[in-house]
Amino acid sequence: MLEARHDERRQYDHDRGCRLTLAQGDLTLVAADAIVNAANHSLLGGGGVDGAIHRRGGPEILTECKRIRATQHPDGLPTGEAVITTAGRLLARHVIHTVGPVYSRKPEVPALLAACHTNSLALARREGIRTIAFPAISTGVYGYPVELARRGRARRDDRRSRGPPGALDEVQFVLFDAATLAVFTRTLAALRPDQPR
Repeated sequence: MLEARHDERRQYDHDRGCRLTLAQGDLTLVAADAIVNAANHSLLGGGGVDGAIHRRGGPEILTECKRIRATQHPDGLPTGEAVITTAGRLLARHVIHTVGPVYSRKPEVPALLAACHTNSLALARREGIRTIAFPAISTGVYGYPVELARRGRARRDDRRSRGPPGALDEVQFVLFDAATLAVFTRTLAALRPDQPR
């Protein structure tokens, strides 16, 4: 069970046992197997949720990010890819770092945003993670409109979190404000109309 301080929560149960949950709150307070960081290419911390995760998690996260830069991604983490580190002092066990796209009308941008979620979920499964929490990737300083970001994001994550059976117990979106929560709630309600919460 994921725990976070939040004002409102919506839950959608899948027939294969995975819960897809929406909450408003602070991602750094979520006690999950992994939380997802909307990182920048450097993996060295930044603003928004990225900076908050590094500050609250402590230097252990940065140490592992530097090791990844030195051994795997000397030019920085490419957009859409994902890597995993310790969560340091956070309540979560791990942080999965992924780099979202800066919003533009280029045709490849939606696919890059989708890859953030696809690759993070695939990495979680490889690492035996059962509970994972995402922010609304790219909708902050990277300028991705929430209404556009949520259209494909919720459908893909709803579909991917269903299988294989038992792979994930819970996928949660922890959203910063009520307006973003409302957008995601409308999308998930449309996808799962048989399960109002």
